[in-house]
Amino acid sequence: MIVIFALLFGAALGAFTARKRGGNLADMLQYGAVYAIIFGMIGLIATIVTHRMML
Repeated sequence: MIVIFALLFGAALGAFTARKRGGNLADMLQYGAVYAIIFGMIGLIATIVTHRMML
């Protein structure tokens, strides 16, 4: 669940950042994809840490 939320949040944040910098649709898609990957990896690590601490 954390990973999905992180992916969606990262994509939205990336698209917003590109739009704020004056980018076109391709820029927003690229920023959204990159931010989604980065935030997804952070979310995955957070999920693993959370599950490991529960044991």
